[in-house]
Amino acid sequence: AEVLYKAMKGLGTDEDAILQLLTARSNAQRQEIKAAYKTLHGKDLVDDLMSELGGKFESLIVTLMTPPIMYEVTCLRDAIKGAGTDEKVLVEILASRSPNEVNQIKSLYKREHNDDLEEDVTGDTGGHFKRMLVVLLQALFVAGEQKYGTDEGQFITILGNRSNAHLRRVFEEYRRLSGYEIEESIQRETSGTLQEVLLAVVKCARSVPGYFADSLYGAMKGAGTDDQTLIRIMVSRSEVDMLDIRAEFRKRFATSLHKMIQGDTSGDYRKALLLLCGGDDA
Repeated sequence: AEVLYKAMKGLGTDEDAILQLLTARSNAQRQEIKAAYKTLHGKDLVDDLMSELGGKFESLIVTLMTPPIMYEVTCLRDAIKGAGTDEKVLVEILASRSPNEVNQIKSLYKREHNDDLEEDVTGDTGGHFKRMLVVLLQALFVAGEQKYGTDEGQFITILGNRSNAHLRRVFEEYRRLSGYEIEESIQRETSGTLQEVLLAVVKCARSVPGYFADSLYGAMKGAGTDDQTLIRIMVSRSEVDMLDIRAEFRKRFATSLHKMIQGDTSGDYRKALLLLCGGDDA
């Protein structure tokens, strides 16, 4: 807390001290630092950081300071309540989190916003896309006999089964029977947001780190960078499966995650992201 206070007081800000310290701590430790800062200086650490920093670097640091489930709740709330619906965020969070995490997100959402996440999501989406999100929000491990309805309904019911090991066997068998990968069929048979969510669920069933590696690559490839996605994934996975994401990234693309971040970002923002990434898998 003292290091951060010194980095911000007086003229100018020692961004380097801030990013070195915060990226080297776990989220739980950051919350303890925040509490100590309040005790020592009677001020809110996040407010002070926000008044000293700016741009993407500020967004990254504020995200690092937010407790994980709280951060996901905020992302979902913004995705729903902003102008239009940010389907990408809904898909990413609901498809990649375990049923247990989804349940934690739902109860904190209720506590923070006094709204039902499921109602908010269904009020903001439609059709089969909505149905798939509802299935994911139910956060159930479905087992036993299923009654299948329409074709899309069948897809939704089967993919809503949250056991990834079971789904991987289903995909294997599907390929044996049809000669197609399940992804190819989804791309052929569906479109738009329904296709996005079905593909995300399939990718996560195959490999959650692989799914995030693909998303990170997508956020940086070509012209421009989707910084929101970059920040969201780099921070929310930094204590979960970053090493696995890096390994998958290296396997799938002709470059390392480290090199791609280096080429796509700059300044303190880049420095902090690279520290979250860790080593370069050359």
